[in-house]
Amino acid sequence: MSDVLSQSEIDNLLNALSKGEVDVDEMTKEKEVQVRDYDFSRPSKFSKEHLRTLEIIFEHYGRLLSTNLPVYLRKNVQVEVMNSEAVTFQEFTNSLSNPVLLGVIDVEPLKGNIIMEMATKLGFAIVDRMLGGEGLPLEKIRDFSEIELLIIRRVMNSCVELLREPWENVCDIHPKLNRIETNPQFAQIISPTEMIAIVTLNIKIGEVEGLMNFCLPYLTLEPVMDKLNTKFWYSNMQEHSEAHSSEDMEELIDKAQIPITAVLGNSTISVSDFMSLQNGDIIRLDRKADDELDVYVGSIKKFTALPGSSDKKYAVQITSVIREEEG
Repeated sequence: MSDVLSQSEIDNLLNALSKGEVDVDEMTKEKEVQVRDYDFSRPSKFSKEHLRTLEIIFEHYGRLLSTNLPVYLRKNVQVEVMNSEAVTFQEFTNSLSNPVLLGVIDVEPLKGNIIMEMATKLGFAIVDRMLGGEGLPLEKIRDFSEIELLIIRRVMNSCVELLREPWENVCDIHPKLNRIETNPQFAQIISPTEMIAIVTLNIKIGEVEGLMNFCLPYLTLEPVMDKLNTKFWYSNMQEHSEAHSSEDMEELIDKAQIPITAVLGNSTISVSDFMSLQNGDIIRLDRKADDELDVYVGSIKKFTALPGSSDKKYAVQITSVIREEEG
């Protein structure tokens, strides 16, 4: 709605027009408006920020793959994020060959599925390596047998389980491999016109190199789209690391194995006596039968104890704790 001019403003405007200070043509000329084309069949639901955050997430995932896959394949594995883009699901399926390796993955609590596509030559190389071969692909592509799919499923399950850690800063997902499809027609998880984000990884297993694509539908990621920005991702990652660092350290310490030794006593004998020891000989120690024993944790004297037995095995009963100032 236009502003209402006062009488003084109208008088000033008329004076400026009469003196030629204001050009009427310029005032009436319409300003050019920049118009941007919008394709309703391909709505831009993924911004550059969203795609960049997905690349960061899968860079973390790539590092996990490169350290965990060699356990199964016993070969060096290199993973690199190539690019990310937003396309329709139909464009993704039209680019697939037949046969193809498609892993349909549940990502609870998010609704829907995501798809992991693995190059067929990577699949045959994995089968060859798991069966004791050098890990070489086939010269001529063919359909996968049931046994080969079972072997690939085992490796895919490991790949799917690794997805949880990179996504924990965005959402605590519980990924699970639902099924493996070799025909793209049987992997229609959403409408062909729906938008998806595709993140492409380049995987090199020994000398064999191929692509792995992750298809992430917008409908599945919609509840967490506001968290797919680098600022939120990095800040949440820092808070998570600070909150769990002490707990992780305690857990590692709890699992650490430390040798514990109970010393019955000491004695000094000559080498000749030691060489002539026989079954039934008695060695006199420097302790009495009712004296407390020293218990060492590593090389540190930490407890005193009394000897005894438990379940027909030798044991000691702790009687006191030796503090650091007492040692």
